[in-house]
Amino acid sequence: MSISALQKARAAYQPKLPTALKGFVEICEGEPTQSVDNQEEIKALFPNTYGMPLIEFVPGEAREYAPLNVGIILSGGQAPGGHNVISGLFDQVKKLNPANRLYGFLMGPGGLVDHNYIEITEDFIADYRNSGGFDMIGSGRTKLEKVDQFEKGLEIIRKLDIKAIVIIGGDDSNTNACVLAEYYAAKKYGVQVIGCPKTIDGDLKNSQIETSFGFDTACKTYSELIGNIQRDCNSARKYWHFIKLMGRSASHIALECALQTQPNICLISEEIEAKDMTLNDIVEQIAAAVAKRAEQGNNFGVVLIPEGLIEFIPAIGRLIQELNDLLAAHGADYKDLDRGAQREYILNHLSDANKDTFATLPKAVARQLSLDRDPHGNVQVSLIETEKLLSEMVGAKLAQWKAEGKYVGVFAALHHFFGYEGRCAAPSNFDADYCYALGASAAQLIANGKTGYMAIVKNTTKRTDEWKAGGVPITMMMNMERRNGEMKPVIRKALVELDGKPFKTFASLRDKWAEETCYIYPGPIQYWGPTEVCDKTTVTLQLEHE
Repeated sequence: MSISALQKARAAYQPKLPTALKGFVEICEGEPTQSVDNQEEIKALFPNTYGMPLIEFVPGEAREYAPLNVGIILSGGQAPGGHNVISGLFDQVKKLNPANRLYGFLMGPGGLVDHNYIEITEDFIADYRNSGGFDMIGSGRTKLEKVDQFEKGLEIIRKLDIKAIVIIGGDDSNTNACVLAEYYAAKKYGVQVIGCPKTIDGDLKNSQIETSFGFDTACKTYSELIGNIQRDCNSARKYWHFIKLMGRSASHIALECALQTQPNICLISEEIEAKDMTLNDIVEQIAAAVAKRAEQGNNFGVVLIPEGLIEFIPAIGRLIQELNDLLAAHGADYKDLDRGAQREYILNHLSDANKDTFATLPKAVARQLSLDRDPHGNVQVSLIETEKLLSEMVGAKLAQWKAEGKYVGVFAALHHFFGYEGRCAAPSNFDADYCYALGASAAQLIANGKTGYMAIVKNTTKRTDEWKAGGVPITMMMNMERRNGEMKPVIRKALVELDGKPFKTFASLRDKWAEETCYIYPGPIQYWGPTEVCDKTTVTLQLEHE
């Protein structure tokens, strides 16, 4: 493969490890754990992997390890640092025993089921160290949840003499990893399954997972772009930029980018839900800020919009929940109808309150809400052009106010959606180090016979050698939620906490940002330079650990 000058230079970067993972390792086990909710239901579904203790790695004595082979899978959307998880796993399993082998299953979980794989060697991995993307082995969204998939995967696991599978993914992928671990444990197949916490969305976070990998890099990438737009905005002084940011449900990315760049307006979906705001409430809030700046002669500004906003507007959220159940129960009747008939079908089957909400939505938005769900049963919110919807409604509101003599400015809007721009960026030093440590932790969990665990690294606001590595039982993070019309065990998503320090810090500053031009231009991610520049963590993480 051809590589750039940056990638050649980055390949030489040696990720830093926590002290406990640098030499020989022992495990320190804590108390038994339980799930965050629905304890009896989760325990009944996962009797072989429930209640296991938290694990922390500590420096240990030299010991020998029997040879073992490991398989690795990249699952779901890309996130910066995935290649470093694989690199950390590779280096650690080779350190345990040079005879150990690592196999990568191609294009996600489907590679395990379809027996598509490649052996990962030193020569092969050399071109991918500290690089972005998942192109080393590819990723996919096949869900591992059926017995025939588990058994088909077992065939290639036996053929390659694999002792453990590592699944790198988000909350849904790690839920599937837990299901797979439970199945193989129940059957006494002797196959371990370990997860790693990946998602740029930042919503795979809890008492044991301080941050998911890729979040740091993605936010720095988006913040550079937002800063560039803000500088252009402050130069031309004639446009309002409406920027939608990837993040599916939670608003972590929008909040972090706001803290890094100080835009005029940043919407936080969780706050909108908590305040029971309507779409019109949101429009009026933005329009009021536009009008206020216009009074000062500033007909320009920047608005950040989280990708999942539409689901958090309470009336629309209730509509989506009923649509989910309706499509799950009657999708076969619905899918073959033409577009007009589909709309009538939905209107005829919704409750009165949700019917009224659906009827008042712009047709393009109503159409997107009624399309097929993604493989995890979620509305495909990235397809809904919320940034255009809001700017058009704000424009209409301002035109009304102008006719009433309440607005004196000129409003012109430009639109952006930052999503794929951040998912495969070269990882920041933080993500390069964090992911490498996660891969090494996964190897140690395997070496110590663990299954149904997720590799974790904590204390990440300290120096890297002070980080604490270990593992958390995946069942500890699970609860029961409705998916596709059924109650299923899933890892609980972490939403923005409105009483948390990151949001409170933002809330204390946003009124000033709305009126004044307080933009920060953070510039590109730094890979070389002073530690306080090139190794700094997200503002979110700093505030949460002050």
